Amino acid sequence: MRHRFNRSALVRQLAGWQAAQADAPRQSVAERLADWLNVADAITLHAAHRSMAAVNTVKAQAVPGKAGDLNAECAQVRATLAKSIATRPVTFHVQQPAATAADFPLFQQRYLDQQRRMEMRIEALRVHVRQTLSLTSPPLAQLAALDAVLAQMLAGREQKLLGSVPSFLKARFKDLYATRASADDNRWLDTFEHDFQQTLLAELDLRLQPIVGMIDAWLQHADAPTSHAQVPDSVNA
Repeated sequence: MRHRFNRSALVRQLAGWQAAQADAPRQSVAERLADWLNVADAITLHAAHRSMAAVNTVKAQAVPGKAGDLNAECAQVRATLAKSIATRPVTFHVQQPAATAADFPLFQQRYLDQQRRMEMRIEALRVHVRQTLSLTSPPLAQLAALDAVLAQMLAGREQKLLGSVPSFLKARFKDLYATRASADDNRWLDTFEHDFQQTLLAELDLRLQPIVGMIDAWLQHADAPTSHAQVPDSVNA
């Protein structure tokens, strides 16, 4: 039986710029996972899973702040990065009237700069969330440990795939430029700017998915009746 993945907004965005391939073979979950993990990775993951048994001995410690703090921190990081994405540099306003197909390197550098900002802010937040989970309960400590292993294991693959996004934007840039009504028609550039920002926002949400998942697990733990006995009174106050 074949399974269909719920594609991310980023994948849908990029796929929308390409001709549909109705006859393209669909891979099963196992086949797609095999594209990401080789034998060595599987062995590493298995060893990490076995070592997590030791995490059961962790004692719940004080979780800083109230139950919604991590959620608020994540929302703040996203809002800050989203604002940066939506801020159009003055350079692009100045050069817009004379924009040509040769101007894409300016957008490419802007995209790479935004990717670096996302990497720095999101990685710091991800480490912070892991640390919080590791001090909350054995199950959440195991989740944090698993996330750390997977992050290291998949980092290279993720970086390679996200690094290819500008090539999709380049093709989109050229396509829109080719369809302009006249030499002084810059409506195509407004369309590209919208697509450019939407692509970055979709990548932002994709990068935040592991963090959102851990925070959801943390909030469920905080709301569970059995967890209140493990969480200090200061958290429930």
